[in-house]
Amino acid sequence: MGEYMYFVCFLLVFGVRVNAEIERPRGVSISMASKYEPNNKQTFQCLDGSAQIPYEHLNDDYCDCADGSDEPGTSACTNGRFHCTNAGYTPKNIQSSRVNDGVCDCCDGSDEYEGKIECVNNCKELGKKLREEQDEKRRLHEEGFKKREGFIAEASTLMEGKKLKIKELETEKAEIQEKLKELEARKTEAEGPEKEAKDKHEQAWKEQKDAREKERQAGKAREAFDDLDLNKDGFVDVFEIIPHLEFDIDSNGIVSEEEAKEHLEDHEKVDYEEFSSKIWGNIHSIYKKLVPDEPQQVTPPPVEPQGDTGVPVPTEEPQEESAEEDKMPEYDEETKALIAAADEARKNYEEADKRSRDIDGEITTLTSYLNTDYGKDQAYAVLRDNCYEYTDREYTYKLCPFSTASQRPKSGGHETNLGRWGRWENDKTQVYDHGQNCWNGPDRSVKIHITCGPDHQLTNAYEPSRCEYAFDFITPCACDQHSQPQVKEIRDEL
Repeated sequence: MGEYMYFVCFLLVFGVRVNAEIERPRGVSISMASKYEPNNKQTFQCLDGSAQIPYEHLNDDYCDCADGSDEPGTSACTNGRFHCTNAGYTPKNIQSSRVNDGVCDCCDGSDEYEGKIECVNNCKELGKKLREEQDEKRRLHEEGFKKREGFIAEASTLMEGKKLKIKELETEKAEIQEKLKELEARKTEAEGPEKEAKDKHEQAWKEQKDAREKERQAGKAREAFDDLDLNKDGFVDVFEIIPHLEFDIDSNGIVSEEEAKEHLEDHEKVDYEEFSSKIWGNIHSIYKKLVPDEPQQVTPPPVEPQGDTGVPVPTEEPQEESAEEDKMPEYDEETKALIAAADEARKNYEEADKRSRDIDGEITTLTSYLNTDYGKDQAYAVLRDNCYEYTDREYTYKLCPFSTASQRPKSGGHETNLGRWGRWENDKTQVYDHGQNCWNGPDRSVKIHITCGPDHQLTNAYEPSRCEYAFDFITPCACDQHSQPQVKEIRDEL
């Protein structure tokens, strides 16, 4: 009689109730028990359908079926499977070749029934620990789920608040635009008299300056004429020009008669009136006064002496008027009042215009916030405008959700942009792309793998392939119904 019938008889003799869950050969799971029930012919069909064998050949330590299904409780078939019931813990299947191999693979010790080794049944202890772990996971998920529900409510309130703020800003913008028209008109009205008064003042100052300059140039012309008129006959002639090397046009060290005459506008000599009106304007920038009876710095070739003046040398021109004399005088009180009024009008207009531009910026920022995809029920909106860091042995990684991801050396240094917010790849994976370009490679990018957790925390960062990074991030935002922890089955009975 096969092992199965022997087992059933044993249970009947000792008054143990035989039920559908335990009436099965050794190494067979409850879910597979129906496939091992004896048929009318008391035969067993291999599970792969390859053969039929007498029922008593089950677990006879000889492999009859190609798939090893006839020897679930022995090590005869290398491809067979032995089921550990592990009452009080989780059931599992092991390779039949590991049955009675001297190693306790099942926590209930059922794989070592020949007694080669004494296995301690610690399934209850393991089951207790597993229950505690699973209870803790459920507790953390429930805690995260509650926080997530709060985030959703917070996001809803936040979104409505931002929508309301946009409406308020748009209303304010419309009011400012109307106000700007009025302020611009006032500014234009104030700037007209201001400009007229300033132009009048500046024109009067220019006329005074021109008159002063004319007077100054007249004085210089008179002085130069008197200096050049060596014989004091009331004329400056060609021979009185020749000693002045500044009039040496061809730079050969000699002022020829032709060169001197050219500077006198082709005249042999000129009187003061012609000198001041026609000559002085052309030579005043190069003319240098001569000092008699001192050696020249550059000695020209000998020339015929002109009187008893000796050989003169050029001297520096007198200094120009001080800068203070050229400074425009203050505006009169009436003009100052017009300027102050125009300044006030400009200030009021510029302040309103700046506020209008600031409103545009605020509306753009709010609209961008509202148009961002924060996941189902907007649960992830709470992460916006926050950053989270993780540090390993070399780098500190930073994630600013819906903005950027970056890294910087732990020892300090330049921060590298790994990517900017791009899109959701799925409901638990974000993509940040178009980061800083890798040398001779692609732009950097990051995938954020998100899992449920009681707090927001960046827990890991790594680089699966060159310039492609991955972050692990836990957050209550991910604790939805689909993220409930998987619970292992704990079997309490045989």
